[in-house]
Amino acid sequence: MRLLFNKLGHIIYRIWFYILVSVPIFLFFPLLIITSISEKTYPQFFWLARNIWANTILYGMLCFPKIKYEEKIARDKSYMLVANHTSMLDIMMMLKVSKHPFVFVGKKELVKIPVFGFFYKRVCIMVDREDSRSRTGVYRRAHKRLSKGLSICIFPEGGVPEENIVLDKFKDGAFKMALNQKIPIVPIVFYDNKKRFPFTFFNGHPGITRAKVMPFVNTINLEETDLARLNNGVRTSIYQELIKSM
Repeated sequence: MRLLFNKLGHIIYRIWFYILVSVPIFLFFPLLIITSISEKTYPQFFWLARNIWANTILYGMLCFPKIKYEEKIARDKSYMLVANHTSMLDIMMMLKVSKHPFVFVGKKELVKIPVFGFFYKRVCIMVDREDSRSRTGVYRRAHKRLSKGLSICIFPEGGVPEENIVLDKFKDGAFKMALNQKIPIVPIVFYDNKKRFPFTFFNGHPGITRAKVMPFVNTINLEETDLARLNNGVRTSIYQELIKSM
């Protein structure tokens, strides 16, 4: 009987998450449409996503964000934001990390998610990892957003790894882009998202949801030949932080 109630609780927890994802979108649909029409109004769209949508989901799920900053993200600079990827809560937590607008780069398959996918297609940079032309186009579109003063966010694992993997290998895309654009890399650690809302259906529970913004990595004096070292260095710093927290 206890097991049955436990499973029922997890089913309700999952359903509640998708209700919280959808309701703010329906309530603010006209505003979201208007602010997603143009790149000029993207900061207003970002404000709605961060302060209404992400807050509704995190606090509605009783996943209370607690963020520590070892270095502050400046308003007048562009960055490459990178973090470990463990949960759908990563998107909401990333929005909470930065008050200043950034654009997600993510896989095109997310367009298929009902409601969320409609706006994802309008405001994010989508990539088809099986298509070399799509991958090349990402750099062009990211450069355009960076020229507008925005930052870019990429989860360099390229997807959510199996739950027994602490941190998967990092793909080079985020680091190549940071080197080419000479923008700082902001390593971010999400400690608890996998515990709070994992992809395993009958797992997860509310609680404090911690994140840490680690010291930035400057790329100004680095060259293309430093790519592997840059990738490994950022991954190692995030991995060690995750291991310390276990």
